Amino acid sequence: MPRLIHFFPVVLACLGGIPLVCKEKKAIQTIAFGSCLKETRPQPIWEGVLRTKPDAFVLLGDNIYGDTRDMSVLQKKWSVFSEKPGFRKLRETCRILAIWDDHDYGENDAGIEYPKKVESQQIFLDFLNEPKNTSRRNSPGIYDAVTIGPKGRRVQFILLDTRYFRTALKRTPNRQKGKGPYGPNESDKAEILGKSQWKWLEKTLREPAEVRVLASSIQVISTTHGWETWGNFPKERERLFGLLKKTKANGVIIISGDRHSAEISKLEGVLPYPLFDVTASAMNQSMRPNNEENPNRIGDRYFKENFGLLKIDWSGPSPQVKMEIRDLVGEIVRKAEVDLKVN
Repeated sequence: MPRLIHFFPVVLACLGGIPLVCKEKKAIQTIAFGSCLKETRPQPIWEGVLRTKPDAFVLLGDNIYGDTRDMSVLQKKWSVFSEKPGFRKLRETCRILAIWDDHDYGENDAGIEYPKKVESQQIFLDFLNEPKNTSRRNSPGIYDAVTIGPKGRRVQFILLDTRYFRTALKRTPNRQKGKGPYGPNESDKAEILGKSQWKWLEKTLREPAEVRVLASSIQVISTTHGWETWGNFPKERERLFGLLKKTKANGVIIISGDRHSAEISKLEGVLPYPLFDVTASAMNQSMRPNNEENPNRIGDRYFKENFGLLKIDWSGPSPQVKMEIRDLVGEIVRKAEVDLKVN
C-alpha cells in the first residue's frame, strides 16, 4: 500500500492506489520549523512563531521528552503538549507536519531496538489526528510526504523516519575530548531508513516539485561531532546523496533538529547545486556554548531558544529561498539565501 500524501488538517484519499497531491491555488511562502520541546517547561517561543504567520510548521522531533516504555506515560506527555496554549493557537491557524526523534519515539538515542516502537507509532499518529485507515497508520514507521501548491509553485515536504528502522549506534573506542560517544558504522548492514523507506523515498523524489523540504530529525551535513548524525552511517549518507543525484531531485533543502543549538550548513560539490541543512534546536531549552567543529557551517552556532524559517519568493524565474534561524521573540539571528534553479 503506498504512503498517503496529505496535509493537516485535511487528509486526501487514494484513487486506485495512486496518492493524491494537494493542488491548492495559493502557494506556500513561509515554513516554520523547530525541535526539542520539554513538555513540562513553559513554551513562550510560540508567540514568536505566530508573529511570522507561517503557512506550515514542521515539528522535527523531541517534540516531547517521553523517555519511557510505559505507553500510558508517553500518551499523557503528548496530551500535555497538545494543551499548550501557544501550540493550540498555532494549530488553529497553520498546517502541522511532524516527525519524531529519540525522546518522543520513546528512548534516548534509540533505533530499531526500542521494544515499544509499534505502540509509540500509534500514539504519535493519535497526536497528529491521523485517520485510522491511512498507510501511515498501517505500515511500519512514520515517514510521509505531502506536496502543496499549484504547478510551478509546488512545495514537497519529505518527512523521514530516522528511528524505527535504524541500526543501533556504534560507540567509538577512543572518544575524543569535546566530542560525543559515537563513531561511524561502516557495515553494509548498518541502516537508517530501512528497505521500505528507501524504496518510498526514491519514488517520492521522482514526483514533480519546485521546492523540496527534506525533514530529518538528525543532521545530514554535519558529521564530525560524535553525537547523532547521518555521519554515524556513512554508507547511508552516501546513498542519500546518490539517490538525490539519481532521481535528479531539484530544489532540496534539508531541515533538522536534535542538537540543542542552531546552525546553517552548506555542502558543495556533491550535487549539481549547493545543499543546505538548516538545524533549528531547541525551542525551549538553551545550551552552554562550545566550540564544536563543522567545516560546512555558515557563520557560527546559536545556543539560545530558537526556531527555523524558510521564506520562499516565487516572483522570479526560479524560487528564491531565505533560510533563517529566529530567536525566542522571532528576531533573525542567523540567515542564508539560495536560488533554487529549476531543472
